[in-house]
Amino acid sequence: MTAQNRNTAFGYGAGIVAGISYGTNPLFARPLLDMGITVPTMLFFRYLIAMGFMAVLMLATRETFRIRKSQIPYMILLGALFTMSSIFLFMSYEHIPSGLATTLVYLYPVFTALVMVLLKEYPDWKVWLSIVVTFIGVVILCFPSSGIRLDVTGMVLAAASALSYALYLIVINKSRKISDVSAHTMTFYSLGVGSVIFLAIRLSAGGTILEGLSGFKVWSNMAGLAIVPTMISLLTLSVSTRRIGATKTSVLGVFEPLTAILIGAVVFGEPLTPNIILGAMICICAVVFMVAAPHRHSAAASAC
Repeated sequence: MTAQNRNTAFGYGAGIVAGISYGTNPLFARPLLDMGITVPTMLFFRYLIAMGFMAVLMLATRETFRIRKSQIPYMILLGALFTMSSIFLFMSYEHIPSGLATTLVYLYPVFTALVMVLLKEYPDWKVWLSIVVTFIGVVILCFPSSGIRLDVTGMVLAAASALSYALYLIVINKSRKISDVSAHTMTFYSLGVGSVIFLAIRLSAGGTILEGLSGFKVWSNMAGLAIVPTMISLLTLSVSTRRIGATKTSVLGVFEPLTAILIGAVVFGEPLTPNIILGAMICICAVVFMVAAPHRHSAAASAC
Protein backbone atom coordinates (compact mmCIF):
# COMPACT_ATOMS: atom_id res chain seq x y z
CA MET A 1 0.00 0.00 0.00
CA THR A 2 1.41 3.37 -1.01
CA ALA A 3 1.74 6.31 1.35
CA GLN A 4 -1.14 8.06 -0.45
CA ASN A 5 -3.38 5.01 -0.07
CA ARG A 6 -2.53 4.73 3.62
CA ASN A 7 -3.29 8.41 4.09
CA THR A 8 -6.68 8.03 2.37
CA ALA A 9 -7.52 4.86 4.31
CA PHE A 10 -6.66 6.62 7.57
CA GLY A 11 -8.94 9.49 6.57
CA TYR A 12 -11.85 7.15 5.95
CA GLY A 13 -11.19 5.38 9.23
CA ALA A 14 -11.14 8.68 11.11
CA GLY A 15 -14.41 9.72 9.45
CA ILE A 16 -16.09 6.49 10.52
CA VAL A 17 -14.82 6.93 14.09
CA ALA A 18 -16.13 10.53 14.08
CA GLY A 19 -19.62 9.39 13.07
CA ILE A 20 -19.72 6.47 15.51
CA SER A 21 -18.37 8.52 18.42
CA TYR A 22 -20.94 11.31 17.96
CA GLY A 23 -23.67 8.70 17.73
CA THR A 24 -22.82 7.58 21.29
CA ASN A 25 -24.46 10.70 22.76
CA PRO A 26 -27.45 8.69 24.10
CA LEU A 27 -25.14 6.10 25.70
CA PHE A 28 -23.91 8.66 28.22
CA ALA A 29 -26.77 11.17 28.26
CA ARG A 30 -29.69 8.81 28.88
CA PRO A 31 -28.25 7.38 32.16
CA LEU A 32 -27.58 10.90 33.44
CA LEU A 33 -31.15 11.96 32.62
CA ASP A 34 -32.46 8.81 34.34
CA MET A 35 -30.41 9.70 37.44
CA GLY A 36 -32.14 13.08 37.60
CA ILE A 37 -29.32 15.24 36.24
CA THR A 38 -30.83 18.25 34.52
CA VAL A 39 -30.00 19.02 30.89
CA PRO A 40 -28.32 22.41 31.68
CA THR A 41 -26.13 20.81 34.38
CA MET A 42 -25.18 17.93 32.10
CA LEU A 43 -24.32 20.15 29.16
CA PHE A 44 -22.46 22.69 31.32
CA PHE A 45 -20.00 20.05 32.52
CA ARG A 46 -19.85 18.41 29.08
CA TYR A 47 -18.82 21.70 27.49
CA LEU A 48 -16.53 22.71 30.35
CA ILE A 49 -14.61 19.41 30.37
CA ALA A 50 -14.43 19.34 26.57
CA MET A 51 -13.19 22.94 26.53
CA GLY A 52 -10.44 21.97 28.97
CA PHE A 53 -9.31 19.12 26.73
CA MET A 54 -9.42 21.43 23.71
CA ALA A 55 -7.26 23.99 25.55
CA VAL A 56 -4.68 21.32 26.38
CA LEU A 57 -4.62 20.22 22.74
CA MET A 58 -4.18 23.78 21.49
CA LEU A 59 -1.39 24.42 23.98
CA ALA A 60 0.35 21.21 22.96
CA THR A 61 0.17 22.14 19.27
CA ARG A 62 0.95 25.81 20.00
CA GLU A 63 -2.23 26.96 18.34
CA THR A 64 -3.30 30.53 19.07
CA PHE A 65 -6.28 31.47 21.23
CA ARG A 66 -6.17 35.02 19.88
CA ILE A 67 -9.11 36.51 17.98
CA ARG A 68 -9.86 40.08 16.89
CA LYS A 69 -12.44 42.23 18.68
CA SER A 70 -14.58 42.28 15.54
CA GLN A 71 -14.76 38.48 15.68
CA ILE A 72 -16.11 38.31 19.24
CA PRO A 73 -19.81 38.77 18.26
CA TYR A 74 -19.46 35.93 15.75
CA MET A 75 -17.97 33.65 18.42
CA ILE A 76 -20.89 34.48 20.71
CA LEU A 77 -23.40 33.78 17.93
CA LEU A 78 -21.74 30.49 17.03
CA GLY A 79 -21.63 29.50 20.68
CA ALA A 80 -25.34 30.28 21.09
CA LEU A 81 -26.29 28.24 18.00
CA PHE A 82 -24.04 25.36 19.08
CA THR A 83 -25.65 25.51 22.52
CA MET A 84 -29.21 25.48 21.18
CA SER A 85 -28.42 22.49 19.00
CA SER A 86 -27.22 20.53 22.02
CA ILE A 87 -29.98 21.50 24.41
CA PHE A 88 -32.77 20.81 21.90
CA LEU A 89 -31.29 17.36 21.18
CA PHE A 90 -30.98 16.41 24.83
CA MET A 91 -34.47 17.70 25.62
CA SER A 92 -35.85 15.59 22.77
CA TYR A 93 -34.44 12.47 24.49
CA GLU A 94 -37.07 13.00 27.19
CA HIS A 95 -39.91 12.64 24.66
CA ILE A 96 -38.82 10.30 21.85
CA PRO A 97 -36.36 7.40 21.43
CA SER A 98 -32.75 8.61 21.28
CA GLY A 99 -32.07 6.83 17.99
CA LEU A 100 -35.02 8.57 16.35
CA ALA A 101 -33.91 11.94 17.74
CA THR A 102 -30.39 11.56 16.37
CA THR A 103 -31.74 10.47 12.99
CA LEU A 104 -33.84 13.63 12.77
CA VAL A 105 -30.83 15.76 13.71
CA TYR A 106 -28.91 14.17 10.84
CA LEU A 107 -31.28 16.01 8.50
CA TYR A 108 -29.35 19.26 9.06
CA PRO A 109 -28.06 19.36 5.44
CA VAL A 110 -31.68 19.62 4.26
CA PHE A 111 -32.30 22.63 6.52
CA THR A 112 -29.01 24.10 5.29
CA ALA A 113 -30.18 23.89 1.67
CA LEU A 114 -33.52 25.50 2.51
CA VAL A 115 -31.88 28.39 4.36
CA MET A 116 -29.51 28.86 1.43
CA VAL A 117 -32.55 29.46 -0.78
CA LEU A 118 -33.56 32.32 1.51
CA LEU A 119 -30.05 33.70 0.99
CA LYS A 120 -30.60 33.64 -2.79
CA GLU A 121 -28.32 30.67 -3.36
CA TYR A 122 -30.29 27.96 -5.12
CA PRO A 123 -29.30 24.28 -4.91
CA ASP A 124 -29.51 22.14 -8.04
CA TRP A 125 -32.10 19.46 -8.83
CA LYS A 126 -30.17 16.78 -6.92
CA VAL A 127 -30.59 18.71 -3.68
CA TRP A 128 -34.31 19.32 -4.31
CA LEU A 129 -34.80 15.62 -5.05
CA SER A 130 -33.12 14.78 -1.77
CA ILE A 131 -35.37 17.20 0.11
CA VAL A 132 -38.53 15.63 -1.36
CA VAL A 133 -37.34 12.08 -0.60
CA THR A 134 -36.31 13.12 2.91
CA PHE A 135 -39.76 14.58 3.55
CA ILE A 136 -41.30 11.26 2.51
CA GLY A 137 -38.90 9.44 4.84
CA VAL A 138 -39.84 11.68 7.77
CA VAL A 139 -43.56 11.08 7.12
CA ILE A 140 -42.97 7.31 7.23
CA LEU A 141 -40.72 7.66 10.26
CA CYS A 142 -43.34 9.65 12.15
CA PHE A 143 -46.27 7.40 11.20
CA PRO A 144 -47.62 5.81 14.40
CA SER A 145 -47.23 2.08 14.91
CA SER A 146 -48.28 -0.36 17.57
CA GLY A 147 -44.76 -0.60 18.96
CA ILE A 148 -44.14 3.06 19.72
CA ARG A 149 -45.93 6.30 20.48
CA LEU A 150 -44.22 9.34 19.00
CA ASP A 151 -44.42 12.65 20.80
CA VAL A 152 -44.82 15.76 18.63
CA THR A 153 -42.85 17.83 21.15
CA GLY A 154 -39.87 15.51 20.86
CA MET A 155 -39.99 15.59 17.06
CA VAL A 156 -40.07 19.39 17.04
CA LEU A 157 -37.18 19.60 19.50
CA ALA A 158 -35.04 17.24 17.39
CA ALA A 159 -35.85 19.24 14.25
CA ALA A 160 -34.96 22.46 16.09
CA SER A 161 -31.60 20.91 16.99
CA ALA A 162 -30.95 20.16 13.32
CA LEU A 163 -31.95 23.70 12.30
CA SER A 164 -29.66 25.24 14.93
CA TYR A 165 -26.72 23.19 13.70
CA ALA A 166 -27.52 24.11 10.09
CA LEU A 167 -27.43 27.80 11.02
CA TYR A 168 -24.15 27.20 12.85
CA LEU A 169 -22.60 25.81 9.65
CA ILE A 170 -24.03 28.61 7.51
CA VAL A 171 -22.57 31.31 9.77
CA ILE A 172 -19.16 29.62 9.52
CA ASN A 173 -19.35 29.28 5.74
CA LYS A 174 -20.82 32.72 4.97
CA SER A 175 -18.93 34.93 7.44
CA ARG A 176 -15.72 36.20 5.88
CA LYS A 177 -14.66 37.95 9.07
CA ILE A 178 -13.99 34.62 10.80
CA SER A 179 -12.48 32.81 7.80
CA ASP A 180 -9.01 33.01 9.37
CA VAL A 181 -10.12 31.46 12.69
CA SER A 182 -9.05 27.82 12.94
CA ALA A 183 -11.55 25.04 13.61
CA HIS A 184 -10.00 24.31 17.01
CA THR A 185 -10.09 27.96 18.09
CA MET A 186 -13.68 28.31 16.90
CA THR A 187 -14.71 25.15 18.75
CA PHE A 188 -12.92 26.30 21.92
CA TYR A 189 -14.85 29.57 22.06
CA SER A 190 -18.13 27.92 21.06
CA LEU A 191 -17.74 25.52 23.98
CA GLY A 192 -16.84 28.42 26.25
CA VAL A 193 -19.92 30.43 25.32
CA GLY A 194 -22.04 27.32 25.76
CA SER A 195 -20.60 26.71 29.23
CA VAL A 196 -21.52 30.24 30.32
CA ILE A 197 -25.05 29.93 28.91
CA PHE A 198 -25.70 26.58 30.59
CA LEU A 199 -24.24 27.82 33.88
CA ALA A 200 -26.59 30.83 33.79
CA ILE A 201 -29.59 28.61 33.01
CA ARG A 202 -28.73 26.20 35.81
CA LEU A 203 -28.11 28.91 38.44
CA SER A 204 -31.34 30.69 37.50
CA ALA A 205 -33.25 27.57 38.51
CA GLY A 206 -31.84 27.76 42.04
CA GLY A 207 -29.67 25.33 43.96
CA THR A 208 -26.00 24.60 43.42
CA ILE A 209 -24.33 23.57 40.21
CA LEU A 210 -23.08 20.35 41.84
CA GLU A 211 -26.52 19.28 43.00
CA GLY A 212 -27.04 15.58 42.25
CA LEU A 213 -23.50 15.12 40.95
CA SER A 214 -22.11 12.42 43.20
CA GLY A 215 -20.87 8.92 42.66
CA PHE A 216 -18.66 7.17 40.16
CA LYS A 217 -21.54 6.37 37.77
CA VAL A 218 -22.49 10.04 37.39
CA TRP A 219 -18.98 11.35 36.80
CA SER A 220 -17.95 8.46 34.55
CA ASN A 221 -20.92 9.16 32.28
CA MET A 222 -20.18 12.89 32.41
CA ALA A 223 -16.55 12.30 31.44
CA GLY A 224 -17.60 9.88 28.72
CA LEU A 225 -20.01 12.47 27.33
CA ALA A 226 -17.27 15.09 27.16
CA ILE A 227 -14.62 12.79 25.71
CA VAL A 228 -16.29 10.38 23.27
CA PRO A 229 -19.10 12.24 21.43
CA THR A 230 -17.42 15.62 21.91
CA MET A 231 -13.61 15.54 21.87
CA ILE A 232 -13.01 12.31 19.94
CA SER A 233 -15.70 13.25 17.44
CA LEU A 234 -14.29 16.74 16.87
CA LEU A 235 -10.68 15.60 16.55
CA THR A 236 -11.33 12.67 14.20
CA LEU A 237 -13.64 14.88 12.16
CA SER A 238 -10.76 17.31 11.68
CA VAL A 239 -8.33 14.53 10.71
CA SER A 240 -10.78 13.02 8.23
CA THR A 241 -11.58 16.37 6.63
CA ARG A 242 -7.91 17.12 6.03
CA ARG A 243 -7.21 13.73 4.46
CA ILE A 244 -10.27 12.96 2.34
CA GLY A 245 -12.15 16.28 2.20
CA ALA A 246 -15.28 17.68 3.81
CA THR A 247 -17.76 16.07 1.40
CA LYS A 248 -16.64 12.48 1.93
CA THR A 249 -16.34 13.08 5.66
CA SER A 250 -19.92 14.36 5.73
CA VAL A 251 -21.10 11.20 3.99
CA LEU A 252 -19.43 9.11 6.70
CA GLY A 253 -21.58 11.03 9.21
CA VAL A 254 -24.26 8.48 8.32
CA PHE A 255 -22.77 6.38 11.12
CA GLU A 256 -24.17 8.88 13.66
CA PRO A 257 -27.87 7.93 13.49
CA LEU A 258 -27.08 4.28 12.82
CA THR A 259 -24.99 4.12 15.99
CA ALA A 260 -27.63 5.97 18.03
CA ILE A 261 -30.42 3.68 16.79
CA LEU A 262 -28.34 0.59 17.59
CA ILE A 263 -27.50 1.86 21.08
CA GLY A 264 -31.14 2.74 21.72
CA ALA A 265 -32.28 -0.74 20.73
CA VAL A 266 -29.49 -2.82 22.36
CA VAL A 267 -28.73 -0.81 25.50
CA PHE A 268 -32.01 0.90 26.32
CA GLY A 269 -34.46 -1.55 24.79
CA GLU A 270 -36.09 1.06 22.57
CA PRO A 271 -38.51 -0.47 20.04
CA LEU A 272 -37.13 -0.82 16.53
CA THR A 273 -40.28 -0.88 14.43
CA PRO A 274 -40.47 -1.31 10.62
CA ASN A 275 -41.55 2.33 10.33
CA ILE A 276 -38.46 3.51 12.19
CA ILE A 277 -36.13 1.34 10.11
CA LEU A 278 -37.68 2.20 6.74
CA GLY A 279 -38.07 5.92 7.46
CA ALA A 280 -34.55 6.21 8.85
CA MET A 281 -32.99 4.44 5.89
CA ILE A 282 -34.89 6.63 3.40
CA CYS A 283 -33.79 9.80 5.21
CA ILE A 284 -30.18 8.66 5.45
CA CYS A 285 -30.04 7.64 1.76
CA ALA A 286 -31.53 10.99 0.71
CA VAL A 287 -29.07 13.02 2.75
CA VAL A 288 -26.09 10.92 1.61
CA PHE A 289 -27.18 11.41 -2.02
CA MET A 290 -27.46 15.16 -1.51
CA VAL A 291 -24.04 15.47 0.13
CA ALA A 292 -22.22 13.08 -2.21
CA ALA A 293 -23.70 14.32 -5.51
CA PRO A 294 -21.62 17.04 -7.24
CA HIS A 295 -23.08 20.55 -7.04
CA ARG A 296 -22.78 23.44 -9.42
CA HIS A 297 -22.76 26.00 -6.61
CA SER A 298 -19.83 25.75 -4.27
CA ALA A 299 -21.71 27.50 -1.48
CA ALA A 300 -24.42 24.88 -1.45
CA ALA A 301 -21.88 22.12 -1.51
CA SER A 302 -19.80 23.55 1.31
CA ALA A 303 -22.89 24.11 3.44
CA CYS A 304 -23.72 20.43 3.22
